[in-house]
Amino acid sequence: MKTTVDIQDELLDRAKLHAERTGRSLQALVEDGLRRVLSTAPSCEDEGYRLPDCSVGDAHRPDPMAQYSWQELRAMIYGEEARDWTP
Repeated sequence: MKTTVDIQDELLDRAKLHAERTGRSLQALVEDGLRRVLSTAPSCEDEGYRLPDCSVGDAHRPDPMAQYSWQELRAMIYGEEARDWTP
């Protein structure tokens, strides 16, 4: 895959010189450098994503919305009269 990366001139010159001295392409040098950095970096995949806890109310009290059916909740949200929504 091709991509464009802005690299500081001095760093690019050093990388090109190193690649030439070691008989490697600049692409191989950049890929190896990325592999090294990524192999030591903590991975997001290892930890998995956790949703932040955005709970409201008291976890030890009953859910005040549990008494309503989905149809009743929808009617309250949209300001409609409750009606039978069964397909």
